[in-house]
Amino acid sequence: MKNIAFYKPSIGTEELEHIQEVLENNSDSSKVTEFEESITEFIGAKHAIATCNATAALHLALSAIELKRGDKILMSVNAFVNAPEVVRHFDAEPIFVDINMEDMNIDLNKFEKILSENKSKKLRGAIISFVSGQTTDLDRLYAIAQTYGIILIEDATNALGVTFNGERVGSLEADMTIFSTNSSNGKFAVSRDGVIVTNNEDIAARARLLRTHAITTTYDDHGNLDYIYDVVDIGHKYDMSELDAAFALSQLNKTQQFIKRRKDIAKIYENRLAGLKHIITPTHKEEHIFTQYIVKVSRNRDVFARALKEKGIATGLHYIPLHLLSYYKNKYSLKITTFGSALTSYQQILSLPMYPSLSDEDVDYVCDQIIEIAESWV
Repeated sequence: MKNIAFYKPSIGTEELEHIQEVLENNSDSSKVTEFEESITEFIGAKHAIATCNATAALHLALSAIELKRGDKILMSVNAFVNAPEVVRHFDAEPIFVDINMEDMNIDLNKFEKILSENKSKKLRGAIISFVSGQTTDLDRLYAIAQTYGIILIEDATNALGVTFNGERVGSLEADMTIFSTNSSNGKFAVSRDGVIVTNNEDIAARARLLRTHAITTTYDDHGNLDYIYDVVDIGHKYDMSELDAAFALSQLNKTQQFIKRRKDIAKIYENRLAGLKHIITPTHKEEHIFTQYIVKVSRNRDVFARALKEKGIATGLHYIPLHLLSYYKNKYSLKITTFGSALTSYQQILSLPMYPSLSDEDVDYVCDQIIEIAESWV
């Protein structure tokens, strides 16, 4: 029996060489600066502010717009937990929006309806997450944001390199976009990195200031603080380390290679699982980059997942709707039926192993076991 992990990092000699360079201190240049310059060039944006992880980038983004107590931020109820979490750290309020059933991204009709009915100046903006590497209709999203004058932050943590109408996300009309070269939330992630990308000078300047304690100073040739410095605001310690930057830079350079491999894996899944009883493969746009491969199991999803685990195949859930999680359910007295589309989708979704180092043989093994289980499913 094979043992197929849900996710594994794809590491080669490039990562080791960059990390060795940092450890041996053979370069006077900063890998963090090199990473920031590389990602602005890759995305086609003006500014990149690298952080220690993607959650820090989201929190820093909200600090940069000076989110305050009682402010409100719209987001999909299908976002990962870090989106409402960073909002709550300001004692501000996340406002959840149901999903559309087709791609599990935010339902733009319901999103616009909430904005049209809003009477409060406290509704400052929205964090829009892209599920599994596929965007929502960005033309419509940008038009809605402009109409209602809200700040738009794209959570593209799982969508580095995705395009919309031929243009890279992060270079378009959002105020900020959050990326990571590491799409795993696993406990043993090799590296955790985040980055804010923006074309807004003021936001970029404030994010850079707040990233490292809001300290104003100069640094010596070794990157150490000069002995006199000042603090001009309440900041964070969210800067990226040189080691993380070395790894992130190597991964960034492989982005297109990774996307191609994930699309190849998705095609195998799609071809082999098409028409299978109880299994629905995802509909998708050509621009989908498949950071996750999410199928729907028409009945007994949890039992199906356990059957796969018994055959050595790990799976995941992307994501458990936020209103079903104890903190948000209790904090806002939310009923499980409040977001019907997200609930229905959640009861069926199952994320299959998806990462560039997954071999065709391993993908076929996963498909073989799914087919075997599905054919005997009642």
